[in-house]
Amino acid sequence: MAEAGGAHSSEEYLDVLTKTGEKTGVSKPRGAVHRDGDYHRAVHVWVYAESTQELLLQKRADCKDSWPGQWDISSAGHISAGHTSLISAQREFQEELGILLPKDAFEIIFIFLQECTINNGTYINNEYNDVYLVTILDPIPLEAFTLQESEVSAVKYLHYDQYRNLLLKEDPEYVPYDVNGQYGQLFNIIEQRYKENIMSRSLALQKKIQRYASVTLDSELAGLSDGDKEALFLLIRAAKVMDEIFYQQVWYSNPALRDWLKEPANTSELNQLKWVYYSINKGPWSVLDESEAFLTTADSAVKLLSQCSKPVTGWKGLEYKAAFPKAKPLSANFYPPDMDKMEFDMWKHGLPKDQQEEVTGFFSVIKRQSDLSLEASLSNAAVENRGNENVTRSVGDLYSVPYCQEYQSSLRKAADLLHEAGNLTSSASLKRLLHSKGKAFLSNDYYESDIAWMELDSKLDVTIGPYETYEDALFGYKATFEAFIGIRDDKATSELKLFGDNLQVLEQNLPLDNIYKSHDVSAAPIRVINLVFNAGDVKGPQTVAFNLPNDERIVKDRGTSMIMLKNVSEAKFKHILQPIADACVSKEQRELVDFESFFTHTICHECCHGIGPHTITLPNGQTSTVRKELQELHSSLEEAKADIVGLWALRFLVTQGLLPNNLLKSMYASFLAGCFRSVRFGLKEAHGKGQALQFNWLFEKGAFIQHSDGIFSVDFLKVEGAVKSLSREILTIQARGDKVAARSLLEKYGTISPPLKAALQKLENVQVPVDIAPIFPVARDVTLE
Repeated sequence: MAEAGGAHSSEEYLDVLTKTGEKTGVSKPRGAVHRDGDYHRAVHVWVYAESTQELLLQKRADCKDSWPGQWDISSAGHISAGHTSLISAQREFQEELGILLPKDAFEIIFIFLQECTINNGTYINNEYNDVYLVTILDPIPLEAFTLQESEVSAVKYLHYDQYRNLLLKEDPEYVPYDVNGQYGQLFNIIEQRYKENIMSRSLALQKKIQRYASVTLDSELAGLSDGDKEALFLLIRAAKVMDEIFYQQVWYSNPALRDWLKEPANTSELNQLKWVYYSINKGPWSVLDESEAFLTTADSAVKLLSQCSKPVTGWKGLEYKAAFPKAKPLSANFYPPDMDKMEFDMWKHGLPKDQQEEVTGFFSVIKRQSDLSLEASLSNAAVENRGNENVTRSVGDLYSVPYCQEYQSSLRKAADLLHEAGNLTSSASLKRLLHSKGKAFLSNDYYESDIAWMELDSKLDVTIGPYETYEDALFGYKATFEAFIGIRDDKATSELKLFGDNLQVLEQNLPLDNIYKSHDVSAAPIRVINLVFNAGDVKGPQTVAFNLPNDERIVKDRGTSMIMLKNVSEAKFKHILQPIADACVSKEQRELVDFESFFTHTICHECCHGIGPHTITLPNGQTSTVRKELQELHSSLEEAKADIVGLWALRFLVTQGLLPNNLLKSMYASFLAGCFRSVRFGLKEAHGKGQALQFNWLFEKGAFIQHSDGIFSVDFLKVEGAVKSLSREILTIQARGDKVAARSLLEKYGTISPPLKAALQKLENVQVPVDIAPIFPVARDVTLE
């Protein structure tokens, strides 16, 4: 098997890993690593030409200390101590072959653990290899390569099937790989991508799309002033800018993929289906399938590099596919794709405290200094002078860039639209919101604009900006851009005042030790709207409500506000929850499932985001937040908290005489049906995992019962105790910032248990939609320009 390194004038150091692949904090010279059999990391880069179905191979130089003179991987190399995977892949490819490729050409396809001993036992290779695939349209001309003589003596192309057969025969001219083992994934991936039947793929996409019920959301605009009607269309244009930013936040090649899929969407049924499902998910990963990719890099955009090598007469340059990985990156596009938590934490701890707050804050992205030199080389330009940029610098490769700079052109466009709309509206509070939010887009300070949003009192209701952190699955720090535009339902809004007014009472009566309770919870304003348009981070399942802002400073000072999307809730109840109840809830309890209970619990869910622990004191006396302590686990646990504490809160309000007693049974029955609705979002989605946790806890406590015919019901004698015990468990974990306990709880209960699996199968059999795909007629003719 191939070993990554080669002859070096000065011996490089490698990071020593544990047998399971974690860094030990020790680095050693390359020779000592292979002498002692230490585990370490390397990169393998394969180039595949689509038109000829060939892989590029290199012939290892005769001076190599492993497998000299044999044909091997397109390019490979160790990851030197302190270096990272993707940068190493780019540099090795450039050094060995003289071809400089951008990061979006590299697709990591799997990690291969290579364990072998050669050279009569003197060379032990225990190597974790990050295997990358670079997909090009046509072979790179051989005369375009500049070979590194100490590493490579020749290059050639071979059909991937021919190469696989040579490896199967153990041809002595080729470095051996076990293609029947783990490394066979390379050939399987290529084969699956290019031999898939068009009809079967179209049917698979149709089935995925049919899980969403297409629903037209009309809203009456008659109550708006003429100025507000004019402002509305400017706001829809601003909302569409949030879409532009969100596509970029998902993954760095995502905007190119979007444009590539959109252009030929009407040329075939398959292209249309690709575009429709991509538009629902706003990326190549399916939200309802645990973020599994439904597209591959073979479907992606073609990009041209006219100057990536020495010039070759008659060759226009290298055309490659903009890559994305099969597994959705936890980092999204907020952090370098090859950055791990250890690297971030080491860098963060070397910063002054105020900069630590900035890099873990909502409104910045993290980048690499080393990317700058590679980007400059690609553009034949000097490294950009960042001396005047508002970036966080430190010893190390990472630095942060504020959103106002990272998305500057888009945010300037959105700010101009908001200011223009603010000049047109007849509402003083909306005018204040739009002007302050426009300023925030350019300053990166959202405090005043979020206060203005909380105090909004306007028929035309607007939420726009960076808020939710679900997309950052690495830490849960970074906020995505979104927009919700609606018309306020004044009657429904006035009816809900009691929920916001009683938050302090609910806080003081929470099933939580008094030491953890807050004594200054603010009343939460609740606005009910009918949605006119949404954009940005609204992929997959549609939200029925939200509680904002998430900024702990504002939550501590002013509390939160809630927005209820009434027409979305009505659509979900009609098309999804009622059919779920018909299929999964016992006949005698089915009639208890009603819209009032569903909508009322949704209100309480959002209220309960505003109570319970947020800013906390750790055992060592330091002040922190639940979000920062629980990191990537925070979103799922917070959604579970809001749900289960919301159920507890409804019962409490009933016992206080603030809600009718006949709501109780309907509330629990509707919650049971709602469990099956939310779990169908998938366990990688925060609401889905949080809901699985709740269902399994309540089922274990006997509060939910599965009957012999597979139908479920609520045990009304046990459900109250089970709800209270889970509320206490989650609230206490949050109050202590106990990530270990949070992980344990989610791992035990946040699963698709046999009862859940049976219910989900029943719903699939009767083809109940999983969610809705809204159509907004009012925005149909509004363009971004």
